[in-house]
Amino acid sequence: MCPVKKVTAIIVFATLFALFQNQAYGQADDVYRVETTDGNVFMGVLISEDSEQILLRVDSLGEVTIMRRNIRRITRIDADRIRNGVYWYPNPQATRYFFAPNAIGLDKGKGYYQNTWIFFNNVNYGVSNNFSIGGGLVPMFLFGISSTPVWILPKVTLPVSEDKFHIGAGAMLGGLVGTESDLIGLFYGVSTIGNRDRNLTVGLGYGYGGGEVSTTPLINVSGMLRTGRRVYLISENYFIPEAGVAGIVSFGVRWSSESLAVDFGLFSPLDDAGDIIGIPWLGVTIPFGR
Repeated sequence: MCPVKKVTAIIVFATLFALFQNQAYGQADDVYRVETTDGNVFMGVLISEDSEQILLRVDSLGEVTIMRRNIRRITRIDADRIRNGVYWYPNPQATRYFFAPNAIGLDKGKGYYQNTWIFFNNVNYGVSNNFSIGGGLVPMFLFGISSTPVWILPKVTLPVSEDKFHIGAGAMLGGLVGTESDLIGLFYGVSTIGNRDRNLTVGLGYGYGGGEVSTTPLINVSGMLRTGRRVYLISENYFIPEAGVAGIVSFGVRWSSESLAVDFGLFSPLDDAGDIIGIPWLGVTIPFGR
């Protein structure tokens, strides 16, 4: 078996295993993360507060008083974000794998910019907690080419059971700006089991072109598993039924900080591709909004 396919299978099975484990983190006290205007960050248990100040109990510092006029942002931390005394910030790119979406929605007012191999650009924004809209382009005009590929990315999501099971639907529709072209794209439906740090998604997509929707679906099976504060394992895979053993599998790693995610991956065809092990993927995601 090709190394890419072996690692892909490992990631998918590891994700499934992690989803069904009983992982208990955190504590009963309310923990808050406070960013001050001078750039300091304090995380601790809220003891008291009033209109002028808040009082936190911070490990290694004891009780810390912070004036409200000096607070840039204050955020309540979910219990499962504190692991062995360390804050695990939210996944900055939780709603997609390398490119394929899952059924988890963007929060209202939040969004991200995604760039892949410099040329492919996407922006997505949460209009509400259950609906996001996005778009993208390949800036061919920078090379003197008049035809520019553009697309839109609407997506609707529904949390059937919060942090356990989501369903969603959306589309990728586009064409060429600068020349006459037909509208082409993909309509899809997805279901996701798990939360923003570890999940598994199964989706069906139907191609659109020439005013018609295809009758043969494209099957997507993707998984994400957070293995540390900054590291995720990702697998994004596509299968074409009625075509024998056909499709593409992938594996990769996401490295992230609180405000940046970088994806490294390798895509490999299921059928024999000769000496080609895989096609590399390099993407960067920058979240924005609150």
